[in-house]
Amino acid sequence: MKIVEGDLIQLAQAGYFDVVLHGCNCHCTMQAGIARMIKAAFPEAENADLATTPGDPSKLGTMSSVKVPLATGSLVIVNCYTQYDFSGPGVLVDYTALRSCFQAVRTQFHGLRIGYPKIGAGLAKGDWRIIAKIISEELAGEEHTLVVYKAASD
Repeated sequence: MKIVEGDLIQLAQAGYFDVVLHGCNCHCTMQAGIARMIKAAFPEAENADLATTPGDPSKLGTMSSVKVPLATGSLVIVNCYTQYDFSGPGVLVDYTALRSCFQAVRTQFHGLRIGYPKIGAGLAKGDWRIIAKIISEELAGEEHTLVVYKAASD
């Protein structure tokens, strides 16, 4: 796992990645965290999410995606359904669902440059040590980068 500091969306728009992943809940609400920022920058990602059934528990561990044009080429945004709910007590990320998503990412996007935030460790309250281990196992041999958010200084 390569680790860089920066803004995932800005890096994606600049062509650093072919694929960007982020965690979503199963209720089609991209209202907070990185999901809200992705929705603002790439409304097509929300449309892909809205094409799924809101509240469907069978979405857990699956993903929706959309290819968006960029000045530098194109980018695939992947909505990984890594948690059922978007709020509540305790850990919201489902580690089994997270693993399933990363297995699917490896299969579908093998050989591409993949970028992601600390998926499942922010608002979903997951343990980054567990999440990082899952990602490293499932994306072994792939070109994948964790982008730790750091706002650009003026």
